[in-house]
Amino acid sequence: MSTPATPASPKPAGDDRNLVPVDATTATSFEDKVHLFWQKNGTAVLACCGLVVLGFLAKGGWDYMAAQKELGIEKDYAAATTPDQLKAFAASHTGHSLAGIALLRVADEAYAAGKAADALAGYEKAQPPLKGTPLASRAKLGIALSKIAAGKTAEGSADLKLIADAASEPKIVRVEAGYHLASLAAEAGNAADVQKYSEQIMKLDPQSPWAQRAFGLRASLPAPKAAEAAPAAAKPDEKKSEASPNVQVKLPGAK
Repeated sequence: MSTPATPASPKPAGDDRNLVPVDATTATSFEDKVHLFWQKNGTAVLACCGLVVLGFLAKGGWDYMAAQKELGIEKDYAAATTPDQLKAFAASHTGHSLAGIALLRVADEAYAAGKAADALAGYEKAQPPLKGTPLASRAKLGIALSKIAAGKTAEGSADLKLIADAASEPKIVRVEAGYHLASLAAEAGNAADVQKYSEQIMKLDPQSPWAQRAFGLRASLPAPKAAEAAPAAAKPDEKKSEASPNVQVKLPGAK
């Protein structure tokens, strides 16, 4: 009986001793290329990812600190109730929009108290931190009115005209400026200007309370005498009639 041939030993599983090492010249599959890239650049990639994460964390921390700081400023503003406290707040937060609002409130109180010089100084200080907001126009209007209250009527009136005519200014501020111009014209007895500014206000906002007040001023003055030249035109005819001799017509049979 013949002995059967010994079968060849199968290659052990996982034995990759005869495999060709993978490098940049032998890598053909996508997986091999990714593996090589990671071996070469893995450390740098991880470092970049770490920097990105740190950047997000830093930004989040900065935003949080900024929000907390803003909240603190708002609390300080809410606690300031007197003119002295508002001035102190504005001095502590120079350039902040709330500092501008604080100065605007101080100026309004000075204007209401008849302190034109203090009001003018307050409005001028309030304007820069309020730049770019509707309240900047409010400060500009306060400057004009404070000048008029301080006796600088011509200068203040010129400022009011600029505000009333500027399309870039808020409508509510332009309407109020127009009313004050109409009021000045009424004080001077200038019915034509009162009518002009009243009509300007009507075009801007006929529903505004300033429009009603302006037309109240207009009604208190006589209408502009635009037709004064009409009677004068009739005078030459009257003179001609006076110079002409009376023509007497005698009827037949009259003595």
